[in-house]
Order: sequence, then structure tokens, then C-alpha cells
Amino acid sequence: MNGTPTLSFPPTSRYYGIGTDTLETAQGREIVYLKRRFLPPPERFAVLQEHRVEDGDRLDNITARYLNDPLQFWRIADANRAMNPPALTAEIGRRLRIALPNGVPGLPNVVQ
Repeated sequence: MNGTPTLSFPPTSRYYGIGTDTLETAQGREIVYLKRRFLPPPERFAVLQEHRVEDGDRLDNITARYLNDPLQFWRIADANRAMNPPALTAEIGRRLRIALPNGVPGLPNVVQ
């Protein structure tokens, strides 16, 4: 290989700032991969409000409604400690935390 490729993600991506590493196979081939991303503790998020799941809710639509971007569904998943984001809308009546991104200052855990 002529150098390790750089993986670049926009600041709005859940992978922004995550580094890469390289694995060399027994045949000498280099495989570049994204390092593991750890979910931040939900207590570190400043909660803006909550959403009560209704029949037919989808995470992308909820995210579009509150964050104006359906691709930001991962922010709601992180704020609710979800490893399986679709499971967040499986239970009618469940309260979902809508929060600022991790690291953005605010009044943590204050629901307005």
C-alpha cells in the first residue's frame, strides 16, 4: 500500500473524530478499519425534551421533527443508550430523551 487511507466523516456523523487502525493479514495485505465507537453515558447529554412513542413512530421521523435531520437518529439512540435504534420505537408510550449532542454544554437532564 502507498499509505494508509484517511477516513473523514463530517461533524454531523456519529463517526466524526473516530480514528482508524490497520490490520495486516498473513498474506501481507493491509486492511484499514474504523476503531470502535463507545456510546457515551446518557447522563452526559443535556436533555432538551422528551417524546412519547406513538403507534407508527419511526426514529427517522422523530429525529426530523425534533432535530430537523432524519440522519441524526443516532443522537437520539445515544441519548437513550440504544445499541439497537429501531427498538426505541417498539414500545408504545416509551419516553425518548431528545438531547443536545454529547459534549455540547447545557443543563444536563433538564426536561422542559
